[in-house]
Amino acid sequence: MNDIYRIHLGAAKCALDLGDGSERGEYVNQDYILNVLGRPHRSVGLMYTYYPNDPEWSNKKISVTCKDMEIHFQWDYPYDDYFPYGANGQPFEQMKDVRRHGQDVFLTLTIDCSLPDESLRKIARDLKPYGRMRLRINHECVGTWFTHNRRFSFEEIGAFFVRFANIIKEEAPNVKTVFCAGFARNEDGSVEQEAAFADAYRAADEWSGDAYLALHYGWPFDVAEKGGDSHTTGCVKDNFELFKKTFERLTQVNGGVPKPMITAELNTDGDVTGAAEQGESVLRFYEMIRDEKADWFKSVSFYQFRDRGRLGLEIEDPNNKDVGIPQPIMREYKKVLNDPYFMPETELRGGAELPVRLRWGGAEDADGAAIKLPFERTPIFCEVTINEPLSLMLELNGKWFYKSPSTKTVDLMPAFYEKPLNGAAELTLKLFATPADGVNVDNGAADWTENYYAELTELPSFRIRYEPVGTVR
Repeated sequence: MNDIYRIHLGAAKCALDLGDGSERGEYVNQDYILNVLGRPHRSVGLMYTYYPNDPEWSNKKISVTCKDMEIHFQWDYPYDDYFPYGANGQPFEQMKDVRRHGQDVFLTLTIDCSLPDESLRKIARDLKPYGRMRLRINHECVGTWFTHNRRFSFEEIGAFFVRFANIIKEEAPNVKTVFCAGFARNEDGSVEQEAAFADAYRAADEWSGDAYLALHYGWPFDVAEKGGDSHTTGCVKDNFELFKKTFERLTQVNGGVPKPMITAELNTDGDVTGAAEQGESVLRFYEMIRDEKADWFKSVSFYQFRDRGRLGLEIEDPNNKDVGIPQPIMREYKKVLNDPYFMPETELRGGAELPVRLRWGGAEDADGAAIKLPFERTPIFCEVTINEPLSLMLELNGKWFYKSPSTKTVDLMPAFYEKPLNGAAELTLKLFATPADGVNVDNGAADWTENYYAELTELPSFRIRYEPVGTVR
């Protein structure tokens, strides 16, 4: 019989997040992404918009509702071309999918700054059951393209963020707010629109800026060509140093108290560099964070998994939006995913006895179970059977798997396809229980918004074989 241990899942030195769906691509289910990438992210970014008082508001994206409207730029529609918040059960079904697969939710919401407090309280209550999630409100708000910047002044945008953030703290304190604005580009070292946004930076839980090392911002209305004016390129080191300067300046603005600095969108646009070179600069940016030991840089979100242009690990097949075409950058990104600096830390915490209480606080704080498995060599068959109807994330030999409550047996052989064993080895199977329905249930416990609990009452069984059942002659 295998011994069972307690294990803790903690934060990476710098966490990895992933965008999944926007104006440029559809949401891709987490089973597919997990199978392709091999491990979960800290959080998954979803992008939505909410302008319910607009006459054009519907349960469809504005580009569909106003498909006959003459436009010349992505943001020329009446409001932002994200999926409408609250329509067709979304983003809540997607949020549940994200959480079942061992990840936190990172929701970006562009929203009408004139909405009354009660509308904002309704949103806060909507989000309360989804654990330790992040909410990025009216991002890139030093720009001119989003509806919030076209309808409201910088001062009004900053005041709205403070109002909404305070409501979130009252109604759903498990939700962290993220303020995403400008950088310390001014000659005096200050941040763009610093005076207008100072209170918003102080009210936010985290600070963010979006970084595109190259971007074709004219997509999809023109083609990026040499000499054109609809694309831009930058420098990896300059972008990194700009983040550092911005963090230091915002710490001063916040009275010397630092807050986590993140980027909710990072990529290099293959429309500019070509697909073969896209990943090289992205990889250098991640490596610079690691090599500089930039402990102030808490997370980087790659934008995005699948894209209709060239900003994805996959390109959406133009013939079928449900099919993705892997890009060369996938190879570089997997190097980042498997770099210890960007991987969550796990720690064995001694032996355990059945039943084992499993706690899911989030992707950076969970208590699970671990079982040590001796292997003679790379197996021919390796399966685990768990009869209990639990939602579990499993990890073996660096490969992660999801077990839904209705699934009993999981084939663990993919753990050895890219990393075969070099002789005998002892591996540890790690198990973490995620919310079975994707939400935390208000059971009266004081910590219900922060933690989800489950019990493992019996040991899993294993089928490990080193010889085929039969051979073909």
